Amino acid sequence: MFKGSHSVTIDAKGRIAIPASYRQSLIDDCSGRLVITRHWDGCLLIYPGPEFQAFEQQLLSRGSLNPKVRDIQRFFIGNARDIDMDRQGRLLLPATLRAAAGLDSKAVLSGIGNLFELWDEDTFNRRNADTADTLADDAANGDLPDVLMDISL
Repeated sequence: MFKGSHSVTIDAKGRIAIPASYRQSLIDDCSGRLVITRHWDGCLLIYPGPEFQAFEQQLLSRGSLNPKVRDIQRFFIGNARDIDMDRQGRLLLPATLRAAAGLDSKAVLSGIGNLFELWDEDTFNRRNADTADTLADDAANGDLPDVLMDISL
């Protein structure tokens, strides 16, 4: 399971270095084979290969007769690319996906359980601050989603 946010630099070749604390786990769990795709929030999602396969199967099992389901399948699966972590723990980010997420040189890699989100640093910081304000207001007003009400913070 991945957690925490890490500042990462995108080098001139479009690579990021996975934080050392995650590298061995990624080698053990998926031999460094990852899948990267877009998210509609404006970030990229990076999954260990087996985790993406499970996600992909869930999406595909929903059928394809509903146009919205097809759009979601196309968005996540159609934009997905296999990437391999090199010996130095780096990932080469496809240029099309970097552009889609507005990634230039400074980014944030955020561990979210079974996957990572990769954000443009300024966008991440702005959204994180906005989220903190919104959640504080929601909590004060009792407006948090019901599925969260039985979790003690």
